[in-house]
Amino acid sequence: MKLFFYYILIALIVFSCKKDKDNVAFLGGEIINPNTNFVVISKGDTVLDTLSLDNNNRFIYKINNLVSGIYTFKHGGEVQMVLLEPNDSIIFRLNTLDFDESLVFTGNGDKKNNYLINGFLQNEVEQKRIFKFCQLSPEKYQHQIDSLKTEKDLKLKRFKKKYEPSDLFIKIAEANINYNYYASKEIYPFIHYGDNKRDILNALPENFYDYRKDIDYNHDYNRDFFNYNSFLRSTFNNIALKDHMNHSEGDDFNMNTLCYNLDRLNVVDSVISNQTIKNELVFYYTISYLTKNNDYEGNDAMVTSFLSKNTDLDNKNIISSVAKSINNLKTGNDFPDIELVDFKNNYTHIHSLINKPTVIYFWSHKFNDHFKESHYKKNELSVKYPEVTFISINIDDSSTDFCRDSMKKNNFSFENEFKFKNPKESTLSLAIYPMTKTIILDKNSKIVNANTNIFSSNFEEQLLGLINK
Repeated sequence: MKLFFYYILIALIVFSCKKDKDNVAFLGGEIINPNTNFVVISKGDTVLDTLSLDNNNRFIYKINNLVSGIYTFKHGGEVQMVLLEPNDSIIFRLNTLDFDESLVFTGNGDKKNNYLINGFLQNEVEQKRIFKFCQLSPEKYQHQIDSLKTEKDLKLKRFKKKYEPSDLFIKIAEANINYNYYASKEIYPFIHYGDNKRDILNALPENFYDYRKDIDYNHDYNRDFFNYNSFLRSTFNNIALKDHMNHSEGDDFNMNTLCYNLDRLNVVDSVISNQTIKNELVFYYTISYLTKNNDYEGNDAMVTSFLSKNTDLDNKNIISSVAKSINNLKTGNDFPDIELVDFKNNYTHIHSLINKPTVIYFWSHKFNDHFKESHYKKNELSVKYPEVTFISINIDDSSTDFCRDSMKKNNFSFENEFKFKNPKESTLSLAIYPMTKTIILDKNSKIVNANTNIFSSNFEEQLLGLINK
């Protein structure tokens, strides 16, 4: 069947190219374990089409009047990029339970796209090594990341010699290497041990960030690169850190303080003139602050600053709703009586499940490692603390059958496992971000802590404090 699918695609390409004079490309794929019945194809911020999967969970899409560049396909909340140029005929196969790692391209144009996705995965693996390198002196750290970059440059050189790719591919591949390298330099002051960031910044060589003068932070085109958004966030974290230390009286640094987060918004506002890029950054920083803090007065100040800088109406509505939800989740308040669905498709209200101290945690297929590790952690804690009920909620807008299959494949019990009846509404009302967010309730459904983490070092202390009340 796979060969048949490929031959059909090739036949379409040959026929179309005769008519379209090479200004066409095809993108096709097979989704294993799909969590919706469609994929969305986009270029930049423009949605080109929404395509239904056939009975074999496959699709084929023809792009006429092709503009060479990065396209995206989205399935069930997961997004992946693909580089398309005239006469490309890309087929991919992926498993939603291991999205990026399972992705394989075949067809005309496969080599360049496999190169790009493998580079993305390599960067993810390297991240742990880089965090360890961050404990070195600035000079030794730079030597280590220079070595990593040299390896990637050589790999690209060999690829160029073997396949003679287009100038566009080379530009994108080089940008991905460079932006990942720059991001590694930008995170150094944050990952380097010690809270005295002033001393760390002062110890950096004068030329450590010389590349910044060559960066156009307002260029929309750069948003297509795999590592650019990560680079931007790390850069403005770092620029704001320097500004913050210039007017901060203390030497110790806490990334979650209101002052620093307002500095981040102000720095973005002063440097970025491209409103689309600015909107994305100030939204990211604001949602991160709101969902990691219980400082309600600080939340109001952050939202006020955000609203003065962001022009995206949808983003404004989301931030206002999240801030309102967080205010409703104060310690001592009643927990919202959210409607749930169990894995037998029975509906229930969460209050009916609570008659003793309760921990609620969340998971999504988008974060497969967290899905597994959170369930392992729950199993461990359930044995240690039988006085506590642990409730697991999937937040995805996918079928119950899909969740049930995921649980079966990992040999997880269905006990106290649920989905939201209304995922979008419930996720917003509980301000679930990041995915590690965990909520602790007492036996009367009163909120004890609406913003903790099942993996935090003091989580068991929080449980013992509640049990011993």
